[in-house]
Amino acid sequence: MSDTADWIDTLPPAARAYLEGRRLDEVECIISDLPGIARGKAVPASKFMRQDYFHLPDSIFFQTITGDWGEAAGEEGFIERDMILKPDMSTATAAPWTGDWTLQVIHDAYDRKDRRIEYAPRNVLKRVVDLYRAQGWKPVVAPEMEFFLVARNIDPAKNIEPMMGRSGRPAAARQAYSMTAVDEFGPVIDDIYDFAEAQGFEIDGITQEGGAGQLEINLRHGDPVKLADEVFYFKRLIREAALRHDCFATFMAKPIADEPGSAMHIHHSILEMETGRNLFSGPHGGETDAFFHFIAGLQNHLPSAIAVLAPYVNSYRRYVKDQAAPINLEWGRDNRTTGIRIPISDPGSRRIENRLAGMDCNPYLGIAASLACGYMGLMEEKRPAAQFRGDAYSGEGDIPRVLGEALDLFDDAPDLHEVLGPDFARVYSIVKRTEYDEFLQVISPWEREHLLLNV
Repeated sequence: MSDTADWIDTLPPAARAYLEGRRLDEVECIISDLPGIARGKAVPASKFMRQDYFHLPDSIFFQTITGDWGEAAGEEGFIERDMILKPDMSTATAAPWTGDWTLQVIHDAYDRKDRRIEYAPRNVLKRVVDLYRAQGWKPVVAPEMEFFLVARNIDPAKNIEPMMGRSGRPAAARQAYSMTAVDEFGPVIDDIYDFAEAQGFEIDGITQEGGAGQLEINLRHGDPVKLADEVFYFKRLIREAALRHDCFATFMAKPIADEPGSAMHIHHSILEMETGRNLFSGPHGGETDAFFHFIAGLQNHLPSAIAVLAPYVNSYRRYVKDQAAPINLEWGRDNRTTGIRIPISDPGSRRIENRLAGMDCNPYLGIAASLACGYMGLMEEKRPAAQFRGDAYSGEGDIPRVLGEALDLFDDAPDLHEVLGPDFARVYSIVKRTEYDEFLQVISPWEREHLLLNV
């Protein structure tokens, strides 16, 4: 890279605006690991301008959420081979909560032969997008992010509680879409808006959800990799905004008992690259075969992908009847009780919403898995089950109830592995099973209360 001021002129507009009249101090070189945690290095700006890449060991992708490692290194063993991490300068954005002038830049992982590291989450998503493009299709997604603002909690044995609102009262539940409830979090939301503006992100809206202290942020539709980058950045941004106001932001799927869980609903549409036409709408505005094939792909393959969309033991606590989360794979028009929803739209913006993904999933992997299922449906050209009418919560569940069952389905899905990448599937399964084994070593309060003296 250049070590001159011209380098600044190559940055995205929001990053240039952030640095206008200021001296850049530091660049955070980051990459997402399997859970979606930002890993990397912080380097002085002058050094970053002179480097084309940096190294991190491939073992960052073998770590569980607890920091332990799965035995996923392969035939050569756990030698922690260095990866070559190259910056994607289109992702350069501010870190406006820092004490100095800092940029963040997302990097892509390559091996020594300049091949993508297959189990790097951003590369998994790029692989799926490339499959669409090979067919002349451009996938478009719009994620919705649900999360809770909760009271500071530094004791894992203590229940998570809603944050204290601006009024001095704990955030109330059952206040979906209440503007008064949103006002309770006003100072946090103000910082979220300010940070997002500094980073160049466009928020489509913020609403109060049904849980105590639960909010939803909608993002504008666009390129899957770009939107996954934004969700990856947003999780950090929101956490930092919350910490400024003595509370935590959590993206757990089910942080509070008896409250709704947090989802990352994913809206999909597919455009023809040559014409820009929505593949789901015909010349006269009707629903096409491709529209139904995509739905069938979600119905037929999402069970095998649930381990990616719901990656932790806590994720499965969200799939509870009448708790604003789907329990099956029915599809319906303008029906929020179905796992697959068709929102009201004009033909040009016709889209399919996957409501199964939890907000705890890695955004790159969650979007990749959802698009993979739709892609498989498009290639198989099958028809979905009949449209569901009525309350889908009254039906039987179609999805795994525990992580172990979900991983069994994932392991038995070679066709899905081919779309996401066989080496990714191998590493992911090993790491998640290691994590699941770690969880099974923990004795819960429920077990101590009910089993200690009664069995």
